[in-house]
Amino acid sequence: MNLGVLIGVLIYEIIVIFGVGFYLAKKRNKDEEGGFALAGRGMGVMVLASTMALTVLGAAHILGVFEMTYGMGAVAIWFSLAHVILIIVACFATGQWVRRLGVTTVPEALEGMYGKKISLAIGCVMAGVIWGILTLETQGVGIVIATMTGWGIVQGAIIGGILGIFYVVLAGMEEVGIVNVINSIVMYIGLIVATFFVATQLPGGNFDTVRDFFEADQAQAFMTNMFGTPDLFITFAIAQIIAVVFCQGISQMLMQACMAAKNEKTIRKAVWIAAPMNGMFGVFAVTLGLTARSIPEYAELGPKMAATTMLVDLLPGWVATLLLAALLAAILSTFAMTSLTPATIFAMDIYKGLFKKDATEKDVARVIRIMVVILGAIAIGVSAYLPPILGAINWVFAWIVPVFWLFVSGLFWKRSRGVAAATLIITWVVNMIWSFTGVAASIGGLFGSLPNGYITLLSTAVVLIIGNLAVKGEPAYLKVVEYKAAE
Repeated sequence: MNLGVLIGVLIYEIIVIFGVGFYLAKKRNKDEEGGFALAGRGMGVMVLASTMALTVLGAAHILGVFEMTYGMGAVAIWFSLAHVILIIVACFATGQWVRRLGVTTVPEALEGMYGKKISLAIGCVMAGVIWGILTLETQGVGIVIATMTGWGIVQGAIIGGILGIFYVVLAGMEEVGIVNVINSIVMYIGLIVATFFVATQLPGGNFDTVRDFFEADQAQAFMTNMFGTPDLFITFAIAQIIAVVFCQGISQMLMQACMAAKNEKTIRKAVWIAAPMNGMFGVFAVTLGLTARSIPEYAELGPKMAATTMLVDLLPGWVATLLLAALLAAILSTFAMTSLTPATIFAMDIYKGLFKKDATEKDVARVIRIMVVILGAIAIGVSAYLPPILGAINWVFAWIVPVFWLFVSGLFWKRSRGVAAATLIITWVVNMIWSFTGVAASIGGLFGSLPNGYITLLSTAVVLIIGNLAVKGEPAYLKVVEYKAAE
């Protein structure tokens, strides 16, 4: 156990999380509308940008990219680049639209377009999908702590999960935002310093030996090419763009941050910080992942532990502490949002929407806190038994692809509850068939190896376009609802 590193990391997390949390909990007006879930809709540019960036920059970005780099090389960077495209789409399109609607949840926005039954179905599935991501984030927290302590992932997940729960329950979205600003600064300082120190430990003091390792073997030469092989580029790189943009582009995870912004102008400005923050992170993650894969003593540890163990071993104690604190903080940031957002859906769309329509802000905040604890506890229980992070997250993302297009169609084209129901049911069934039957294997070839995002996008396009052309439907939402820009 590296006790000094562990103590340093835990001190950092405890001071930041509890210090900010108790301060904000004391000063916040508990009756302010949207205070706990949306920070009073007052997030400025820096807080919003950091929150958007770290909401989607969690275990998948860090440990998931380490894992995928181990097996497929530099093409793994496309997971980060897909998030750059996502943030652009959110900041110039979907994020502004949900902010302008003045809603608290995505299902609430869809209820106005397609009715309560459709919105409830979407809310339940979206909350489940985000909880699935929460379990992966909990696994990531467990891996980072296990690296520092020598414990198992389960024990690491318990400690990290407790910290993640407190990240949210003390002061809600406002705390998440402020802590994210601190963590984003520490994260980049830690990454830059750590990458420099790792290079100094390699022969020649640079990464040339890493490149030479892969290029010496023709079978591995593609590992240093960000475009990989043609098959990898189609089945991984493009698939990441489809899954990430069309899921997270309308998921409550990212949209809740946009709903908390001061106005639409703030969201547009945030893109210039949030997008580069995600893109550059991928460069560092892939570089460190390739380095660990090229060193036999770390490569033999396998994809989950190779890179993080290398960092603990090769870095001076203070650098390892700084970096692991930053990585853990980034994962905890995503943990916070993936526990807060499904809890918000439950509190607003089910508790308040169905059972207690006169619930106060205090009532809603209490229910959100209870749900955060419950969701976090269950995630801790299953986190150690999950598949590789990026493989799992791509399947999870595929579920929300039809929701993105129903939202866009409902705003700008036409609305039909029957078409919406058919699109969701058929696409979700197709997603299950593609995953759990032999259909993909029986097709074979490149098409049979396509990830779920491709299949759900194709199914959505076919059913939604044909359905909307075949039925009269209702006018686009923007044609019947007052929709003023919240500048």
